[in-house]
Amino acid sequence: MASTTSLSKAEKSYIQAGLLANPPTRGDGRSAQDFRTISLQTSVAPLANGSARVSIGRDPHDGSGGTEVLAATKLEVESVDLGSGSGGVNGGRVMCSVTCSPAAYPHLSSAALDDLQYDLTTILNSTLTHPSLHPKNLTILPGKKSWLLNLDLVVLVDSGNVFDALFLAARAALWDTKVPRTRSVEYKARKAGGGGEGGEKGDMEVDEEVVSGFDTRQIRHATDFELPDYWDEGEELDGRDRWPVCVTLNLVPPAHFLDATLEEEAAIPLRLLLMFSFDSDEPHIQGMRTMGNGELTVPQLGELLKEGEKYARQIWQSLNAKLKEEELGRIKERNKF
Repeated sequence: MASTTSLSKAEKSYIQAGLLANPPTRGDGRSAQDFRTISLQTSVAPLANGSARVSIGRDPHDGSGGTEVLAATKLEVESVDLGSGSGGVNGGRVMCSVTCSPAAYPHLSSAALDDLQYDLTTILNSTLTHPSLHPKNLTILPGKKSWLLNLDLVVLVDSGNVFDALFLAARAALWDTKVPRTRSVEYKARKAGGGGEGGEKGDMEVDEEVVSGFDTRQIRHATDFELPDYWDEGEELDGRDRWPVCVTLNLVPPAHFLDATLEEEAAIPLRLLLMFSFDSDEPHIQGMRTMGNGELTVPQLGELLKEGEKYARQIWQSLNAKLKEEELGRIKERNKF
């Protein structure tokens, strides 16, 4: 994926020379491993099942600049019927989509913007829909109904390091997601001689014990479901600790640096994207991709993987602390009423 900023050879050489200096120098004064300021808000879209807004490098005084991404999840009911063409599968599905605001890329043509959206969507979707990350509570009625989890992300502003911002926003929105509780419903024909109205239309029996999509597997003859409480927030999306973060290593061999601005991205030959998840503190690499014309040797890649895991763990820990803080704040706010 080509850079969205053009630089002259002299500008590229100047930026590279600064990054290779000892110590490295950058235009905004940061060290090679420093991120710009990151801000995060969750539950920013009231009609979504989960949402988040992330910015990297936004000016805290006037709110300008920086890379900004909005993410939201929406759950839809799908029929699990391979012959119907509905697309539903037993156990539910996850689908990701990235849209880029034209205002974020005013210099790109419509066709180039479509290509950029396709590339971003492909990377997000291939990583987040991996079976090892699949939530277990997307089933409503086994073999009949399941949830389709749509994760939609919008790049509002791109001032560099868009991949890290996208994965931060995606993980925060998925963490924030609540799956509506469901209760299975079974229809039975009224027995001959039964009293009451509508004797020939059948009755509806509701299992009062089952309160989640996961638990509906207990009901073998359930034919439909209902939401016990429309205003109920529901239960947490399963496995929310497993969703990965991305760390982008910007390479000017033999050096690397984090959180590149657009100008820095345009000046470097190669970027390495590393997507890590952490389950019980154990690291799992969920994806890896190189971008640019440079090359990496196997020893170089091995060393960069070790460094990338260290950075990703720091990002993951900091993000978890912020998400828990946001969650606690919402609970305290609700308890006021």
